[in-house]
Amino acid sequence: MINAGWAGIAILFVLAVISLALLPFIGMETITVNQIFSDALQREIFFSIRLPRALTAFTAGGVLAVCGLVFQGVLRNPMADPFTLGVASGASCGAALTILAGAAGTAFGLPVTVPGALCGAALSFLLVMAFSGSARLRSANSILLAGIAVSFFFSSLLMFSQYLSSMRDSFRIVRWLMGGVEVFGYGQLLTMLPFVAAGLLLTAANITALDHFLTGEDIAQTRGVRVRLSRNLLLGAASLMVGATVSVCGPIGFVGLMVPHFCRLVFGAGHKKNFPACLLAGGIFLLMCDTFARTVAAPAEIPVGVITALLGGPFLIWVLRRQTY
Repeated sequence: MINAGWAGIAILFVLAVISLALLPFIGMETITVNQIFSDALQREIFFSIRLPRALTAFTAGGVLAVCGLVFQGVLRNPMADPFTLGVASGASCGAALTILAGAAGTAFGLPVTVPGALCGAALSFLLVMAFSGSARLRSANSILLAGIAVSFFFSSLLMFSQYLSSMRDSFRIVRWLMGGVEVFGYGQLLTMLPFVAAGLLLTAANITALDHFLTGEDIAQTRGVRVRLSRNLLLGAASLMVGATVSVCGPIGFVGLMVPHFCRLVFGAGHKKNFPACLLAGGIFLLMCDTFARTVAAPAEIPVGVITALLGGPFLIWVLRRQTY
C-alpha cells in the first residue's frame, strides 16, 4: 500500500484533463486541430461524435468506480461491484423488454431503451429492499443475498425475452448487453448527469459514515452513525447512478471492481481520498478502454464492455490469490 496523499489526487486530475484533451482526437482516423478549424466534416465528427463519446465514457467510468467503492464499503465485501444488487440486471432487462415490445425511435429526444432501463433499475432496487427483510432486521448480508437473488431473477427473465424475440431483436439485445458508449451528440450524457449529480452528492454527504462501516455496523452505531439511514442512502445513491449509467451505456462490467481496489492500494482504506480518486481513475480507465476498443480493429469497433471483461477476468484471479496469501 502506497498511501498517497492529496498530491496523488492532483496527479489524477491532471491525467484526466490530459486524457480528455487528447484522446478524442484519436480514432479510425486521427483528427488534427487544424482540421477542426478548416474542415466542416471533421469539425462535425469531433464535436458531435468524438467529444460527447469521450465525455460519456469518462462520466460512466468514474460513476461505476464510485459505485463499486460504495458497495464494497457498505457490504464490507471486496468482491462487490455495481452489479451486486441486481440493478444492472434490472436495467438490462428493462431495456430488453422495451426492444421486445417493438418500441422504436426516441422519447423526449432519447432512445426508448433509456426509460425502459431506468424503470428496470428502479424496480430491482425496490425488490432488493423488500426481500432483504424489515428495516429493523436488514443487514449487509441479507442485502447481498437479496441482490444476488434479484440479479438471477432478472437474468433469467432476460434470457426468456431473448428466446421469444426475433433474430433482429435478439441481436439488438445481445449487442446492447455487451456495453458501449456509441453516442451521438450530448443528449444521452445530459440524461445521465442529473442522476449522477444527485448520487454523487448523496455519497459525498455520507462519506464519513462509509468510513465507519469498515469497522462493522455495531461499532459504527456506537460512534453516532445512523446505520440504517446512511446505508440505505448510500445504496440508493449508488443504485441510482448505476441505473442511469447502464440505461445509456449498457452493462459495462468490472470497472467498479478493479478501480476501487487499485485506488485503495495507492490511497489507503479511507474513503475521503478514494472517493475523488475513483471518480477520476475510473473515468480515465474507461476512456482509455473505449479509445482502444474503437481503434484496435478499425474500421470495425469492439464493444468496450468486451475489453473491460477481458481485463476483469485476470484481475479477479489476482484479487483471489492476493486474499489467499
